[in-house]
Amino acid sequence: MTIAVTPVTFDGKPLSFATMARVGSGLAVPLADPKAMERVVAARAVMEERIAHGAPVYGATTGVGAMKDIEWSPEDLETYNMGLVRAHHFGTGAPFPNSVVRNAMAIRVNTALTGRVGCSPELVDTYLRLLSADVVPVVRRTGSIGCADIGLMGQIGAVLTGAGEAIYQGRRLSAEAALAEAGLKPVQFAPRDSLASISINAVGYAAAAGAMRAAASAMRVALATALMTGGALGASREPWKAVAHVGTEREALIGTWLVDAVAGWEWPVATHVQDPLSLRMIPQVFGTAFEAMLVSGRTILAATGRTDDNPVVAGGEVLTSGGSLPLDVTVFLQTAQLALAHAARNSFNRCVLLGNGVRRDLPINLVAPGAIATGFGPIIKLAGELFARVHSMSTPISAQAMVVAAGIEDEAAFLPLVVERFERQVRALRRMAALEALLSAQAMDILGDRPAGVPGMIYEIVRGHAEFYRLDRPLSAEVEAIESDLGSDETIGKLISQAPLPQLDDFFALGPIA
Repeated sequence: MTIAVTPVTFDGKPLSFATMARVGSGLAVPLADPKAMERVVAARAVMEERIAHGAPVYGATTGVGAMKDIEWSPEDLETYNMGLVRAHHFGTGAPFPNSVVRNAMAIRVNTALTGRVGCSPELVDTYLRLLSADVVPVVRRTGSIGCADIGLMGQIGAVLTGAGEAIYQGRRLSAEAALAEAGLKPVQFAPRDSLASISINAVGYAAAAGAMRAAASAMRVALATALMTGGALGASREPWKAVAHVGTEREALIGTWLVDAVAGWEWPVATHVQDPLSLRMIPQVFGTAFEAMLVSGRTILAATGRTDDNPVVAGGEVLTSGGSLPLDVTVFLQTAQLALAHAARNSFNRCVLLGNGVRRDLPINLVAPGAIATGFGPIIKLAGELFARVHSMSTPISAQAMVVAAGIEDEAAFLPLVVERFERQVRALRRMAALEALLSAQAMDILGDRPAGVPGMIYEIVRGHAEFYRLDRPLSAEVEAIESDLGSDETIGKLISQAPLPQLDDFFALGPIA
């Protein structure tokens, strides 16, 4: 089956989650806007004039880091530029997904199109040719302190020269073989191009964008399972209605959604005056979490249209820059991490309520009446372990001290590591939602509920993988199957169609990639 690939024009303005989803999946390839390329040409002219006059240019005619004061002769530049990019191929460990690497190359192209980099137009064209041919460099993910992804971007830059590894047509090949099979040739970097290919945070931004989109999807599911549990426990909807009058804009949005998403279901109410906070405060928890993710998402997108190189070209000058520290993206992403921890605690508390047998006269451990079984008591420990995983990853790490390169490089943000921890939180949160849905379905069947709306949709998914629990049985595979189904693009698409949250769904381009 041939996949239709469409072009998308880049002009240096910030990208969208929808664009990155399409580029990352290989459904779209970037093209450079002609006017934006004129900016690249103009910036390159400034850079070449500076070099021609013999003025030192960091990373173009001089060394980098602790070797910044070493100047290279014109005869040395070819060897230096080739060596610079290959010396920064030092990442290790498991590779990033192809989607992250495609978007990293796309972000490098887009930020170069701002006309602030001083790289050659040929470098931009080289990245575009690689994307068009779908040659995806293998980028091992451990190798950046988050102050220019030199150990990560270096693995992409090395492929341009024919070194390293790349994925081509589903096969992991040497860079030289991948380029040859795609009909491409290795390049020899011009002065400045070598540093421009490695000293940026494009991989960190691409990985952060992918993780944030995944988090938004996971939180949409977690909100749906929270609503399902609210029905199973007979929660009062009055606090959800009240938040529309006294809450923040985002809290009010979630409260209204919770009320509207159960249309057609005669909601069971078992509440006497007040519910536990984990039920009453669902709008506050999820409203705050979604707000944190939106702020973080907007910050990530802004970074895709901003030059974080050093040096930069501005006002007709080549200027030393400190813009390679992605602190804004990192700090706001860590804020989102804390918000996910609150959502995980919220889910865990409801799982405990379901198993305690207090609400609506539910039996302890959700054991079916008359059954001889241990029931769901043991699996509550899984919920606790998953919550601990999410919580343990929420401690900020970006302010840790680090001094390298003879004291020249004494700031770092650790963005790729923060992203990796965020990804682990998202995976744990997806599993928590699946477990909560399984417990809620059992409670509903014991009580004879017939849910409609979003809870009804989640209930049907659960029962497609797990039958009513009467005799003790292994649950591991069932939880994983429910998790996979709930997290699928198809299910997210159905959830959005049935109960949309446009401010979130549209911004993060949730659901199937169009």
